Parts: sequence; structure tokens; C-alpha cells
Amino acid sequence: MAAVGATLLYFLVPILNWPAAGFFAVFLYCRKTGTRLDVSAGVKIGWITGLLAYGFAAILSAAALIPLALSGKLGSTMLKQMESFSTPDPDTVKQLTHLFQTPQDIVALLLFVLALLFVLITCLSMAGGALGAKMVGRN
Repeated sequence: MAAVGATLLYFLVPILNWPAAGFFAVFLYCRKTGTRLDVSAGVKIGWITGLLAYGFAAILSAAALIPLALSGKLGSTMLKQMESFSTPDPDTVKQLTHLFQTPQDIVALLLFVLALLFVLITCLSMAGGALGAKMVGRN
């Protein structure tokens, strides 16, 4: 339930939703079972929540990117988004344009981003789970 909530909050609060998901997963677990958790158990619950949240985020990202990929506009759309995040330095734009030349390069970049997203989501959820266990476990 916390992972679904974090996925829905992803569009409103992009980074804070994953630690909150780990925290609330521990909170809801302790409330339902009536047990207190130590920090390592909170990390484990946060990790499971992070795995679920990553799965939901990957599905939503794929649903958003598949129409662009099928229309052949994925590379140009990603290039425009990357250019809008940074200052338009001519050398950087040239390197980014070279990065999106072939479909293999785009796939490699997407796989790298998915791996980075996995690490980010699971680590933040684990941190939220540890914080939840520390705070909920108090008397």
C-alpha cells in the first residue's frame, strides 16, 4: 500500500516520496501487528517497499516512453529534455546529440537510468524504513 502511494506521489514530491514510503510501510506494519521493530527489520521492510515502488515506477515510465519509441521520437524528445535541464553549451549539445544517434545508444542510456533509479528508490526506501523503525519503535 505504501509503494502504491509513493508511486502516486512521485509526480507531486519526486524524491521525498520514497523515504516516506519506507517510513509508512514500517508504521503500518507496526500498527497492524502491534510489534516493535528494530532498525534492521525496518530496513528490510523498506527494501521490500522500495522493490515494489521501483516496479510500479518502471511500469509507469515504460507506459510513458513506449508511444514515443514506437513513433520514433524518443531520442529527440530525450535530447530536448536534457538540453532544457542544462545551459546550452555547444560542446555539450554536440555530445548529447552524438549520444542519441543510434537506437542501441538510447537503449543503453535507458538501461543505465533504470539501474540508477533502482538504486535510488531502494536506498531511499530503506532509509525511510530505518527511520520509521527508530521512531515507531519508541515507547
